[in-house]
Amino acid sequence: MQPTTVTNNPTLASTKTAAPAAGRLAYWLPSLLALLSAALLWLGWPVHPAALALVLLVAWVPFLRMEQLLVQRGASGWKVFRYAYLNLVLWNAFTTYWVSYSTLGGGITAVICNALLMSAPVMAFYHTKRLAGPTLGYLSLPIYWIAFEQLHLHWDLTWPWLTLGNGFAQANYLVQWYEYTGFLGGSVWMWAVNILVFLSIKNYQLRIKNEVVEKERSHQFSILSSQFLIPIAAGLAAALPIALSLIIGSNYQEKGAPADVVVVQPNVDPYLEKFSSTPNFIPYDEQLSRLIRLTEQQLTPQTKLVLWPETALEEPYFEQSFDANPKVQRVRNFLAQHPGLELITGITSITQYRTKETATPTARFRDDLGYYDVSNTAVHFPGTTGQVTFYHKSRLVPGVEKVPVALASLINNIDLGGFVGSYGSQDERTVFQTATPALRMAPSICYESVYGDFMAEYVKRGATLIGIITNDGWWSDSPGHQQHVQYATLRAIETRRDIARSANTGISAFINQKGEFLARTSWWTQDVRRHTVHLNTEQTFYVRHGELIGPTCQVLAALLLGFTVVQGVRRR
Repeated sequence: MQPTTVTNNPTLASTKTAAPAAGRLAYWLPSLLALLSAALLWLGWPVHPAALALVLLVAWVPFLRMEQLLVQRGASGWKVFRYAYLNLVLWNAFTTYWVSYSTLGGGITAVICNALLMSAPVMAFYHTKRLAGPTLGYLSLPIYWIAFEQLHLHWDLTWPWLTLGNGFAQANYLVQWYEYTGFLGGSVWMWAVNILVFLSIKNYQLRIKNEVVEKERSHQFSILSSQFLIPIAAGLAAALPIALSLIIGSNYQEKGAPADVVVVQPNVDPYLEKFSSTPNFIPYDEQLSRLIRLTEQQLTPQTKLVLWPETALEEPYFEQSFDANPKVQRVRNFLAQHPGLELITGITSITQYRTKETATPTARFRDDLGYYDVSNTAVHFPGTTGQVTFYHKSRLVPGVEKVPVALASLINNIDLGGFVGSYGSQDERTVFQTATPALRMAPSICYESVYGDFMAEYVKRGATLIGIITNDGWWSDSPGHQQHVQYATLRAIETRRDIARSANTGISAFINQKGEFLARTSWWTQDVRRHTVHLNTEQTFYVRHGELIGPTCQVLAALLLGFTVVQGVRRR
């Protein structure tokens, strides 16, 4: 019988310990990279400090490394999808979890479904890279992604909150060039820098791995060698847009005639006080009294216009008999006490139709009313006796204000908060013309202010001032209402229009043409602010020519997908 040999070799012991640890790290690395990418996207997103927006220029690098690692390991497309979806669902959850403050079911649905939709351009990139090679593959990623963002701006399930260009809203001094590109230009910038940084790291790792050391002939250093071209391109792609933006911003001057405007924040709790079904309901007459009292605190003889928030007058108002409503008469009497003053306010309005043939596709029917639409509406009182003008909110919140016909049976069974169904809307933008010739207001309502091309249409139709009326109290004291007001600064830059924003609860504010806050209220307070705005009449490149990047990427995406399918058929 041979004696047992005991080896006290520390090197061997450490090697045996390190091997399982390295194996566990390798197993979890894709998940860790997905988590890191999502965390960086959240960290750079509004409403974190503005300087952190620069993190967005490298936030997708861990994701790209994750995809590369999975491909190197021979992972199937299904496995790549699972990890990509993990990345996207974490980012959505970290950044828009506040939707669940309104309704838990709606918040979960928004996160899960939006991440699933975002997976489509990611998987198109994966297959293009697999079938057409890495060069075309990496070029295709921003094209697919922005083509998806353009779609997400215009279809029934629209939810553009996480459009990548919105990520620079907190640091809008970096993107003053949005007046030329719109916010999709920010999406291009983010992807371009991320991909170039990733390729720089990838090339560096490849050099180290292969241990290639070449001596330059005649001891000359070539800065144009491939190992330096990509890092230089990455640096320039990051630095040049910032430099251009700083130059544009430092030279831009406010344009247009001045006008004195007041915005009111009544701060009526939408869960407890605002609606007749809430437990601490404040009667509609008292809510109107609060609006008038707050308004009068800031009125001067020079004040031209007052903004009250979305559904400030919540009780349904029939448009055909609008002036007969007692509360409308109270508003008229208030305006009569202040000659020259005009008012824009949010209401819930009802439009009736004589026959089924004249009704809209969203119209409902009741025996006592016939066919009718319920609309989230802005109404312009041009003074004591002038004819009012209505604008019906047109970009409606999916599930809450608009239900796609194909999904009606599904969504009607999910509590997304508020009314579930389709509100009435209108196809064209309405601009409210005041008695002051230069003061022409764009009456955007809440969610509409997230859409760059949509808001530009108001300006193209002559708006010299953007008005935003909203009720952000549904999301409590969360990043939701803060992101919403910050996104408005991008609309100011794209159109070079001052913005007056009236929120029931949230943040009311004045924003200048450079996206800078001139005045703003605090969260969850009754308040009123007055400021002199400038009424710019010039149109930016983005307003004149519309959205160019999105449609171009959609055409390119279709061509790339066609080419990828052909390559796949050839391989078979």
